[in-house]
Amino acid sequence: MICTIRVAALATLVSAAFVLPAHAQVTVKDPWVRATVSQQKATGAFMQITSAQDARLVEAKSPVAGVVEIHEMAMEKDVMRMRALPNGLDLPAGKTVDLKSGGYHVMLMDLKQQMKEGDTVSMTLVVEGKDKKRSTIEVKAPVKPLAAAAPKMDHSQHKH
Repeated sequence: MICTIRVAALATLVSAAFVLPAHAQVTVKDPWVRATVSQQKATGAFMQITSAQDARLVEAKSPVAGVVEIHEMAMEKDVMRMRALPNGLDLPAGKTVDLKSGGYHVMLMDLKQQMKEGDTVSMTLVVEGKDKKRSTIEVKAPVKPLAAAAPKMDHSQHKH
């Protein structure tokens, strides 16, 4: 009897170890959201995402924003442009995709409240695998100061 219970318990543990949800294959590191000033209606969320298999970040949601989009910033003819990625962001197998200021990021728009340093923002990321199955990842991102990770500007050549 004891042996049967142990074998059954072991079988349950082993099957649980191998039947993991798809999102266990995707890791999110160092998520954060940039603080806002009063009345500001948009901000960015940043993080590093690594997927064990080829996948795509197809959606993001947050209760603090009416609209959440996956964006990229890129230079076009000497002008920095930001645009939504309607088909999502590729997550190549084994490579870390850096969502950072000045590049790919999650845009939180139509904010329902001011993002204050020290607060935590809940987000849900939706990842789609090659098999088109979707899974969600719950993220808790601390709010960091307005100047956090801002692109460095070289003003040394400016004449004042």
